[in-house]
Amino acid sequence: ISLYLLHLKVGCASHLQFAYLPNRSTDDAISHILHSSLTHIDSNNRNYVRLLFIDYSSAFNTIVPIKLASKLIDLGLNSSLCKWILDFLTGRPQVVKLGQYTSNSITLNVGAPQGCVLSPLLYSLYTHDCVSSHSSTSIIKFADDTVVLGLIHNNDETAYLDEVEKLTSWCQDNGLSLNVSKTKELIVDFRKRQQQPYTPLMISGTPVERVSSFKYLGVNISEDLTWTTDIQTQVNKARQRLYHLRQLRKFRVSPAILKTFYSGAIESVLTQCITVWYGNSSSQDCKALQRVVCVAERISGSALPSLQDIYLKRCRSRTAKIIKDSTHPSNHIFTLLPSGKRYRSLMAKTERLRRSFYPQAIRLLNFNS
Repeated sequence: ISLYLLHLKVGCASHLQFAYLPNRSTDDAISHILHSSLTHIDSNNRNYVRLLFIDYSSAFNTIVPIKLASKLIDLGLNSSLCKWILDFLTGRPQVVKLGQYTSNSITLNVGAPQGCVLSPLLYSLYTHDCVSSHSSTSIIKFADDTVVLGLIHNNDETAYLDEVEKLTSWCQDNGLSLNVSKTKELIVDFRKRQQQPYTPLMISGTPVERVSSFKYLGVNISEDLTWTTDIQTQVNKARQRLYHLRQLRKFRVSPAILKTFYSGAIESVLTQCITVWYGNSSSQDCKALQRVVCVAERISGSALPSLQDIYLKRCRSRTAKIIKDSTHPSNHIFTLLPSGKRYRSLMAKTERLRRSFYPQAIRLLNFNS
């Protein structure tokens, strides 16, 4: 059943759902947001971007099984299997056990079981029809982490505000509860003079807080699209873990184990979503990151790969996967020239766009061709 649903989801899932699908990652979701934003701003110095980071209250627990079954039938799923799924999700007994004490049983008829392998698949299919209705807006999803992206031109925010209103209505119709207090808006605006104030954003009569940075999928995105805050957080976290590396060396652990610990506990922190932010990092931030690697080298007594090398390697690997996957949302960015050997470069007026992932990836491809 899981394989059948996965096959169905690949064909029917929202174009911009980046979770629970092969060859999709947090890097892809963040890169899509950044590339759309940077390209829009680069095309006209009067453009800006509004990003709404949606927070749901227990999204998986609010799925309405009868609505899910109806959507699965519309997607072409076998009616017998839909009935089985409906039966699986309804009439589920639940108790709480603490030591020798057990609570009274209650019956659940909403939501999907936590920890069940089917639940993520079912949630993605349940939300497959939550899509943008305007060309200047997008709804990007990674599981229940949802972002409404509004590309604003000439101060016309009509489409963006309408998209937020339609998303609110969709949530009400489908039983999903928006947590407005945790929903935040970030505005990326590099215009020297703002011609008029931004239209305040309200959801169900409650104002949405505007923030200067937001942690999305483990990465701090700031309104100026710089990465110093995020990198400093990573460096501090990695430095704390160097203590454990030193302790392991005191216990005379072998260099091989020290290197394994470094890869799993320190390098993984320094390189989280590295293809997204490293290209646009300042030289000072890159040096701060590399200093952690150098300290780890001295402690472990082993040669460790530089972050620059890791960045280039992961860029090439990720690019190759996108090019091979015709269903990937960013596949169209990589266009071969008539020669069939090189890819069409992306034009960029600003360093912000030029040093971002997709322009960098194409330059790497052409350099190696």
